[in-house]
Amino acid sequence: MGPISDIDRQLFARVAASRLRGAHPLLPRLSRAADHGKLWFGAAAVLGIAGGRTARRAALRGVGSLAAASLASNMVVKWTVERRRPVMDAVPLVRRLRRQPWTSSFPSGHSASAAAFATGVAIESSRYGTLVAPLAAAVAASRVYVGVHYPSDVVAGVALGAGAAALTCRWWPPRPEVPAQARPRVSAPAMPKGEGLVVVVNHGAGNAAAAGGFTDAEQLQLLLPAAEIVECGPDDDFMALLGQAAHRATERAGALGICGGDGSVNAAAALAAERGLPLAVFPGGTLDHFALDIGVPNFEDTAHAVTEGDAIAVDLARATPLAGGAEGAEGAEGAEGAEGAEGAEGAEGAEGAEGDGTSHFVNTFSLGFYPELVRIRESLQDRLGKWPAAAVALGRVLRTATPMEIEVNGHPRRLWVLFVGNGGYSPEGFAPAYRQQLDDGLLDVRAIDGDQPLARTRLLFSALTGTLGRSRVYTTRRMRQLRLTGLHALDTRAYDGEVAAEPAEALLIDKRPGALTVYRPAQPQNELLQRARTAAAKAKWWRAVLRK
Repeated sequence: MGPISDIDRQLFARVAASRLRGAHPLLPRLSRAADHGKLWFGAAAVLGIAGGRTARRAALRGVGSLAAASLASNMVVKWTVERRRPVMDAVPLVRRLRRQPWTSSFPSGHSASAAAFATGVAIESSRYGTLVAPLAAAVAASRVYVGVHYPSDVVAGVALGAGAAALTCRWWPPRPEVPAQARPRVSAPAMPKGEGLVVVVNHGAGNAAAAGGFTDAEQLQLLLPAAEIVECGPDDDFMALLGQAAHRATERAGALGICGGDGSVNAAAALAAERGLPLAVFPGGTLDHFALDIGVPNFEDTAHAVTEGDAIAVDLARATPLAGGAEGAEGAEGAEGAEGAEGAEGAEGAEGAEGDGTSHFVNTFSLGFYPELVRIRESLQDRLGKWPAAAVALGRVLRTATPMEIEVNGHPRRLWVLFVGNGGYSPEGFAPAYRQQLDDGLLDVRAIDGDQPLARTRLLFSALTGTLGRSRVYTTRRMRQLRLTGLHALDTRAYDGEVAAEPAEALLIDKRPGALTVYRPAQPQNELLQRARTAAAKAKWWRAVLRK
């Protein structure tokens, strides 16, 4: 530490003797503002209010990274490495803080928090990270400028903070800024101002109130004034309204729109594919996996694509009941583990069964304890809220569930959960988070083995430690089709997070390649500019109302 300490003191003395134009009083104020993370919590609030879904996700990761870095810095490293604060005789009085810190100088907690927040934001969005990074750098530099840290304390704090932010990716994989790949399709009509678009807004799927005091329906009307908006309340028949909307969209040679969660999108996608209608997805649910994967995280993205006529063709997955139960599964072994084009012909055989109890899904299908988890969560969420209810449901299911015994492609299996994704999910070997391609023709099949001892405990431990990909109880395959038999004891399945009761004893799960046309901007849009334009339109609307 001798040479490093000497360099530290020399650099500190040079900073103390310097007269940086414009640095005072900005740097001391920034240093005080960052006490206890107040500056970063404020920045996160600004991102959440001014930005869209990407900004909110970036703010959430930034705050989570800050919490991890602060804990590691202040509760672990500072108590392990004790280092005296610099002697401030050479630091001008006007720069010094009113309250001098008394803890160990190494590392700089302020620098760790600043680097963690900025890195966490940048992991989710390079654009927002670029906005936050100069502020974080200024806070880190201010700690030397006000005389409370040596330069090496700041460097160590920055490294610790960046490392804490990177570590969050182990449990919460970041979503790529570039949306999933899919083949373009030019047959979707361009509808200036939404002329010809019929949108069903399912208020039961998410929050009825949008930003700025506007409901989802009002915001859609603001973005696409010529579109027909159909609102579905809690007492309305959603499927009936959706069918009527599809009929009117067909008559107008336009498109069907849906504003709701993944369950609502599932129903609209199946109907749009059946009628040959393009689908406009407006994310109005809690998670909106499909909307995020196709690249329309905000209403403005979909509105822009509808106006310009930009669309892509994506695969639509389906589960078709098989007549004859186990006999219908003969010859399915050849599909096991298929990674390439083999087995594609087998998927075509289910075309004739379309409409005969076939269920579609745009994201995922699952069997096992997940449908039961959803059922318990839905029964509790009105009293507890969605996420607390999900935690309680998970605890109950892990405590009381038993493995299911079924046949997968003709092979007997004892499983806790079977997950089937419409396309390959990433990252490999971890809990599915996002898709990088929406027209790969593959099913992402993941299972939790019920034959392994202490499977539930091992699974939970692997999930908490971020080692799920190496767990022996967790297996993954990608294939063209999947045959499930022996389902007589399982009367519920989950499609895109929605539980459905089905008596079928055997299912063929495959895909309809490129069956669904979905609006998506040809190029990712600037979220900040979009939000600014929408805010200006809302302000104009309010001025018009007040004049009346």
